[in-house]
Amino acid sequence: MKRTVGALILGLLTVSGCGPGAQTEPQRAPDWPDWAYGVLTPLAPGDRVAPPCPATAKPIECAYIGAPVPDDGIQRTLPGTTESFTRNEAYFDYGPADWYPGDHPPMPEVVARGKPDEGARACALCHYPNGQGKMENGHVSGLPAAYILEQLAAFESGARRSADPRKANTNEMAMIAARLTDTEKQQVAEYFSSIEFRPMVRVIESEQAPQVRTTSNGLMLPIPDAPPMPLGQRIIEVPEHPERTEFMRDPRGGFVAYVPIGSLTKGERLVTTGDGKTIQCGICHGPEQKGFGAVPGIAGRTASYTMRQLWDIQQGTRQSPQMAPVVAFLTAEDMLNIAAYIASLAP
Repeated sequence: MKRTVGALILGLLTVSGCGPGAQTEPQRAPDWPDWAYGVLTPLAPGDRVAPPCPATAKPIECAYIGAPVPDDGIQRTLPGTTESFTRNEAYFDYGPADWYPGDHPPMPEVVARGKPDEGARACALCHYPNGQGKMENGHVSGLPAAYILEQLAAFESGARRSADPRKANTNEMAMIAARLTDTEKQQVAEYFSSIEFRPMVRVIESEQAPQVRTTSNGLMLPIPDAPPMPLGQRIIEVPEHPERTEFMRDPRGGFVAYVPIGSLTKGERLVTTGDGKTIQCGICHGPEQKGFGAVPGIAGRTASYTMRQLWDIQQGTRQSPQMAPVVAFLTAEDMLNIAAYIASLAP
């Protein structure tokens, strides 16, 4: 195995760039991590999958769009702010609520309001004005600007897709990236990279987790008063304050990750030593996994997000010459353990 790991290190350090290349649909493995994509059951015939997303489609046409929710007119607020919004104001596609304007610099127009005429919703809708994001999308605050630009290019070219056909918001993100001008991409990258990423995950090792329901985009929400369910070999992440997250889009809200007992120790061994299967993550991401140069920090991100990225890379739908050899020999359980441990670290 030493020769294999040595080859992985050599490949990691000498290969750069990320091109579109040829892509094929991944074969569904029996240990497919459905939970990382915000679903609780394996894909079956007749299940809903992402809407068709041809190159001529507007980004919003590639998303799951539910029936309009009647606005009750109630002005809601959150701790630590004098701002108030109704539910529909908080969720307005082209100008969602900014609960804490002091938490970030002035937003570029495309971050705050998107491009309504082109059906490109505001970046702040999913990623929040502070870039923290949630378990079902991406955490973009504090990422290197060069890395953000690289990933926008990967989305646009087709080099970054979801391995799970139910993940519609990945398709929408790709179409948004294709509609941004070079100037807008630069503005987005510089804006989010200037904001510090804050701790957002509390990890609990457990044999059980709350029963949950899932939204169309993959947010898991605990079912009130329901008895706990066996956790099994998966991770269940729920908001610390479900109502604030679901109805008010609280950008300061955190998540609780219920992870299998023993996963943190196993994950730490894989991350810090490679455990004979891969290389230490700190070689590129820094000794504390907080990033190094143009390499992004990964510490403290939601386990669902980290698991999706590792799995997508291994399946070949997220193309990364740097990471492909790193995940090549990892099992689904290995990746779960890594995701659990990474989530437990201070960012």
